[in-house]
Amino acid sequence: MQIWLIPIFGILVGFGAAFSGLGGGFLMVPLLILMGFSAQNAVGTSFLGIFVISVSALVAHGRLAHVDYKTGLLLGIGGIIGAQLGAHLLDHVSTGSFKKIFAGILLGLAVYLFFQK
Repeated sequence: MQIWLIPIFGILVGFGAAFSGLGGGFLMVPLLILMGFSAQNAVGTSFLGIFVISVSALVAHGRLAHVDYKTGLLLGIGGIIGAQLGAHLLDHVSTGSFKKIFAGILLGLAVYLFFQK
């Protein structure tokens, strides 16, 4: 993949993340794996991109008064613990297994959202 395509993909991920609240990792991680990254490097690299996108989206949604800061901070505190556990767990999962797990999560989410009223 050409290096100049990565920022363009970032624009699309940023739009999707700010619009849906899904964070963009569901798009970024598969792209990075397709580019040859291991699952561990794809996830780690994705988090840096998501961090930058999230700060920007937070500013935009904050200006629109769409942010419950107390709830967001409490989610973030719990997320700190979960992120540490998840990163250590991922270190013991092969890229092939990760692809299957990741695909299963995405499919489950898609089915849930499709049938939700």
